[in-house]
Amino acid sequence: MSRAFLFVLDSFGIGGAPDAAAFGDEGSNTYGHILEACNVGHGDKDSLRSGPLFLPNLGSLGLAHAANLASGFPLPLRLPSPSGLWGAAEEVSNGKDTPSGHWEIAGVPVTFSWGYFPQTIPTFPESLVSAAVQRADLPGILGNKHASGTDIIEEFGEEHIRTGKPIFYTSTDSVIQIAAHETHFGLQRLYDLCRIVRELVDPLNIGRVIARPFLGETSETFERTGNRRDYSVPPPEPTLLDRLTDEGRTVFAIGKIGDIYAHRGVSDVRKANGNMALFDETLKAMDEAKDGDLVFTNFVDFDMLYGHRRDVPGYAAALEAFDRRLPEALAKLQPGDLMILTADHGCDPTYKGTDHTRERVPVLCAGAGLPRASFGIRPGFADIGETIAAHLNIAAGRHGKSFLKSTDA
Repeated sequence: MSRAFLFVLDSFGIGGAPDAAAFGDEGSNTYGHILEACNVGHGDKDSLRSGPLFLPNLGSLGLAHAANLASGFPLPLRLPSPSGLWGAAEEVSNGKDTPSGHWEIAGVPVTFSWGYFPQTIPTFPESLVSAAVQRADLPGILGNKHASGTDIIEEFGEEHIRTGKPIFYTSTDSVIQIAAHETHFGLQRLYDLCRIVRELVDPLNIGRVIARPFLGETSETFERTGNRRDYSVPPPEPTLLDRLTDEGRTVFAIGKIGDIYAHRGVSDVRKANGNMALFDETLKAMDEAKDGDLVFTNFVDFDMLYGHRRDVPGYAAALEAFDRRLPEALAKLQPGDLMILTADHGCDPTYKGTDHTRERVPVLCAGAGLPRASFGIRPGFADIGETIAAHLNIAAGRHGKSFLKSTDA
């Protein structure tokens, strides 16, 4: 036993989900379609990048091999064998949302159905809106529809500043998002409003209420800040995080991990704005982690900034930036450490719509002494959490099996 590091590249699916058609996502493949677009010279955005997608460090851990296994995506010629243990996993949870993916990774598949809001305008029940307006002493709300977070702030931000009405919106996820200006409306007031709405939507089984603060004075200058906060339903049973903290281990929750798990089972919460800042915080936590601890990071930009916005060159550039920094994390691995890189769902930026896509995910492992082998396609993300549980020598959970044991590592 030593330490474990779990990095979720938010939305970095690799296609091939056997139930993709049931979710309306047949043929989606986040990694594969980004790779194809870059290879054929997809138009760059803001000169972020050019040329074929270049991910040598993820590649050395088996990314292309995992994609080939998951979806039959062709392997590049003359590709060396992966340097560690690799494979793919397919989700069994009922949804393709963030909580479902993360909870399943931590050993708790979501077998119930979330509540969702209809594709209508207005989308929220009048009883919910009236109760929120009354309890939070609001002059009303704006939005009240399905929308992209950046688009709806651009559309209603100036009116929000003039009227004091917060912006309510949703997506195909089980979520209410509330955008408000940090200074004109007030950050704490936004958090308090989200707590009220969290109580109001509990009977509707809505997974998350998300505070989306922003700054700026005009539609051209509005920008969301790093003070996002999620108010989530807690997992229905103890996760890997709970089991670790119950054993006295430290769980470092980097980014939105604490929010996703309703701050249960986390010891040290660290926020940062953007993938590179999240990487910096992760490296600091790696330096501080002791024997038996877990550092768990969600790298949100892939999903939030590029997948949902259907920005192929932006997503590609973000992947390459992450890949360039990956050796910094690998260099901090000590004998006995285990690092796993994976994803929680897909968000194919070439696919229809702006929502998550049902896909298999890569599972790439690094650490001294790991076999250079594949463990195949795991029937559930819970095997990831159970592998970490076995590595850190805590009791097994109810769902999933360690793939370290299956490869005699």
